[in-house]
Amino acid sequence: MRMRRHAMAYSLLALLGACSFAPELKLPEVPVAEAYKEVQPWVPAQPADQLPRGAWWKLYGDEELNALQDKLITNNPNLAAAFAHYQQALAYSEQARAGLFPSLSANGQAGRNRVSENRPLVPPNAVIPPTYSNYSIGLQANYELDLWGRVRNAVKAGVAEAIAAEADFESARLSLQAQLADNFIVLRGLDQQLHILEETVQANDKALSITRTRHDAGVVPGLDVSRAQTQLETTRSQLEQVKAQRAVVEHAIAALVGESPSSFSIASKETPVALPQIPLGVPSTLLQRRPDIAAAQRRVEAANASIGVAKTAYFPALSLSAAFGYQSVSTGNWLNAPSNFWSIGPGMVFQLFDGGRRKAQVAQAEAVLEEVGARYRNVVLEAFQQVEDNLARLNHYQTAANSERAAAEAAQKSMDFAMNRYREGAANYLEVTSAQTQALDTQRALLTLNVSQLRASVELIRALGGGWQQEQAADESSS
Repeated sequence: MRMRRHAMAYSLLALLGACSFAPELKLPEVPVAEAYKEVQPWVPAQPADQLPRGAWWKLYGDEELNALQDKLITNNPNLAAAFAHYQQALAYSEQARAGLFPSLSANGQAGRNRVSENRPLVPPNAVIPPTYSNYSIGLQANYELDLWGRVRNAVKAGVAEAIAAEADFESARLSLQAQLADNFIVLRGLDQQLHILEETVQANDKALSITRTRHDAGVVPGLDVSRAQTQLETTRSQLEQVKAQRAVVEHAIAALVGESPSSFSIASKETPVALPQIPLGVPSTLLQRRPDIAAAQRRVEAANASIGVAKTAYFPALSLSAAFGYQSVSTGNWLNAPSNFWSIGPGMVFQLFDGGRRKAQVAQAEAVLEEVGARYRNVVLEAFQQVEDNLARLNHYQTAANSERAAAEAAQKSMDFAMNRYREGAANYLEVTSAQTQALDTQRALLTLNVSQLRASVELIRALGGGWQQEQAADESSS
């Protein structure tokens, strides 16, 4: 009978130990289309934020960009701050996990004490010296029986928050890497603009020299010289404006890689950055690699577990404690057997009335779950929007660039015709300046579209969570 009672008691404790008042985890539903509006179909994403993202910027094939990305990882202060925040969350998770184990502490005391001779509860005529010594040393252990799942749910919430903080760190790193790649692409686009404007300045200076020669010979009026001078100075002004823009972008890159803008420089290079071959059938499974979606989902899990923690306040807290040590009024017999003391036993705390505080705490936890659930839906919807936006930009910018390239070629021919007609005296210089302006504008517009395509490709990779493995992209494209 005794063994049966013990077995029943242990079974009851095990059953209570498995209790948890956290509701069943249900992620908020998000409206999902069956296919991307711009390209091929996709399937609902599942959490896979642990998949490797890789050095996606290497798709652009620029060694200088690769070196800058390495510096960013090492030196960027915002990234260092994000990592420190993740370490804080990880430490908090470990603190919560410690509640699963007993705590053990040691204490010791050595002192001289005096008590009041008129203290209460002293028998009449009792001879008790008011001054005495006290020497003690001991160990104390405490363990909370997690009958209602308070500690386990607190650990679950802490772990989810730590994973969310890790995803925040990944999101910050991805954002900074994309920002650096974007700035680098803009910088190289400005280098190309500088090259075009420098060539245009040289051509306009040569045209001005020809016009002056013809004016000195009495062939053309002074108005043509003024127009040629205006065209040259306008182009020089545009050249200086682009130089200023390039300097600002270069300073931004310096800050991203953790260097002083005063001592940092990137040599100008007119070679364009190549647009990577992004497979149009980008699988939707890459959406599940977005760290911000992962962080939002983990916070839903943490808030769900926190409801379980709040509900346990309605039930008694049961703990076991034990103490052992030695105590004496003198050092001579301090550690002798008669000086030892010990205690062991359970303790229970149950709050009978709190003025509605526990009810409010549960309501607060439930409201937090509603909030993070709504934020999760918003993050997912924004992710879909960003993918669609950048797919649309890539598609339509490509079509626009083809038309703009044809326009630039036609404008160049028009400028050549106008200059030949001017040399032959069949046109005035206004026709030449109009053709020069149009040719320069179309060249710069084409360059802007090319840069916009590259920037859209960076944003698409960012929207997909940081790129994909080449073999995975090949498999998805062939399927």
